[in-house]
Amino acid sequence: MSLASSEPQVRVRAPGKINVFLEVGCRQSDGYHQLATAFQAVSLYEDVVATHADGFTLEVEGTVDVSGVPVDDRNLALRAARLLAAETGYGGGVHLDVFKEVPVAGGMGGGSADAAAALVACDALWGTRVGQAELHRLAAQLGADVPFALKGGTAIGTGRGDELSPALARGRFDWVLAVNEEGLSTPEVYGALDRHRERHRLDIAPTRVVPEVDAGVLQALRAGDAAMLAETLRNDLQVAALGLRPDLAETLELGESSGALAGLVSGSGPTVAFLAASPEDAAELRDVLDAAGRDVLLAHGPVRGARVVG
Repeated sequence: MSLASSEPQVRVRAPGKINVFLEVGCRQSDGYHQLATAFQAVSLYEDVVATHADGFTLEVEGTVDVSGVPVDDRNLALRAARLLAAETGYGGGVHLDVFKEVPVAGGMGGGSADAAAALVACDALWGTRVGQAELHRLAAQLGADVPFALKGGTAIGTGRGDELSPALARGRFDWVLAVNEEGLSTPEVYGALDRHRERHRLDIAPTRVVPEVDAGVLQALRAGDAAMLAETLRNDLQVAALGLRPDLAETLELGESSGALAGLVSGSGPTVAFLAASPEDAAELRDVLDAAGRDVLLAHGPVRGARVVG
């Protein structure tokens, strides 16, 4: 049962994310890894407009290169719409217009934000009213980052990253993002990490079966202290991403030597995120990186999760 919206369309905005901390546990028998991560939603957004239709269709545009984004059932937003319809028994369809600001295949969860936005938009458009708990359950079926795109703000993710608990974060954190048109495949990066750990198993500390977020990260977020957070930034996938894309190391070195408090590869890459002390410092670093030929975006966090906008 549903009471479809009388409005012709619904627009929902969902944020991209940065993993300010990501510890990757051992590879499990099902091929997945246990994770412990601290997510921060940042002010690069995906907008999804849902319009009543007989079937399920999608169009994509944006301020970033969208040429590699599928518009068939491989697209996570379209899959989200079909999933909600199947779970609720909704008999109609939807047309989704997606406008992207988050770099594609950049390790910032743009596709996951699309899926979260599609769930919220279709739920509102169709009047299915499934509630937040059910939206979260459906989001977790679509991918580990989708529940966080629904929630936004700052959160700790465990399990595959989809088991969320809130994390208190005060103040504003400013980020300078060096993006890259050539994306990285998340499964490929995880595979490269497994191979790296196997090659160096005698030289590096054993991988924890159940990873944990360091207490220093939580303290820095609670304090709203960018300098303290800079000392605790960590991404276990970074070594794998740098192995696949050695050019990213040059970008990291340039940013960290040009005023950033710290830098790290975002998620599975190839976006490199630099933490700045202030909006003014972020703008100065952007200018330096831009002059060096990098494609640069500014963002801040934390921001809200997927929500209906006018």
